[in-house]
Amino acid sequence: MTTDFLELEGKTILVMGVANRKSIAYKIGTTLETAGAEVLYAVRTEQRRQQLLSILPEDSIYVCDVESPDQVQDLAHTVGARHPVLHGLVHSIAFADYEGEAKPFHETGKAQFLRAVDISCYSLITVSNALKDLFAPSASVVTISISTTTMASENYGFMAPIKAALDSSLAFLAKSFSRFSEVRFNAVGPSLLKTSASAGIPGYVDSYLYAERVIPRGRALETQEAANVAAFLISPRSSGINAQNLVVDAAMSTNYFDNEIIRRIMDSD
Repeated sequence: MTTDFLELEGKTILVMGVANRKSIAYKIGTTLETAGAEVLYAVRTEQRRQQLLSILPEDSIYVCDVESPDQVQDLAHTVGARHPVLHGLVHSIAFADYEGEAKPFHETGKAQFLRAVDISCYSLITVSNALKDLFAPSASVVTISISTTTMASENYGFMAPIKAALDSSLAFLAKSFSRFSEVRFNAVGPSLLKTSASAGIPGYVDSYLYAERVIPRGRALETQEAANVAAFLISPRSSGINAQNLVVDAAMSTNYFDNEIIRRIMDSD
């Protein structure tokens, strides 16, 4: 006997930001489908849509460049014409132009920073606003953040402050939407993941390997583990959770002063 524990059977969820099979958005989407949800996808370009059709041939895939207000509105109209009710939105969209090697934070260019804010943070606000009339009264919106925005990881550069803005936006969106609905806004905050997007971050591989050593179990967080938490946050089972970033780091943040790691560092001096 099977039980629909997540209560997602028959629910319609829009997932934005799939790049390929390694994407956390892809893992979330397939997890939701396994749980019985109907998953719609939105990607940035027609080229990406064609690529995604090769791995998700049975799914509805829309094109929406979130930098374009017109495309965001078109997405809402097109989706709404076919699916008048959305029970959830997964926002897995982030972009940063590091312009080659990572620079000290104080050298961040204005255009770099503002474009990253637009795509990585403001897009959650504008997409949520465009879809508000399609959301079921108790719909759930989940975005992808990071496990900490206050650790000054030099290679991640200016993206941590932008993720901090994204985290803060959750509370304000939850408050705004509470005036007319019970739509919830939460984030999954994973530690370092092995994705195609992360591979483009300068120095990321070394940080990833370091994270494997710091995590008590001795292996890094798997993308599927973060995706499972996102599926839970989308589901009605998490109805009491709102305006939160659920950290998923396999206890990495508790183990920075592990004796073995300290010994290795001290012995290398």
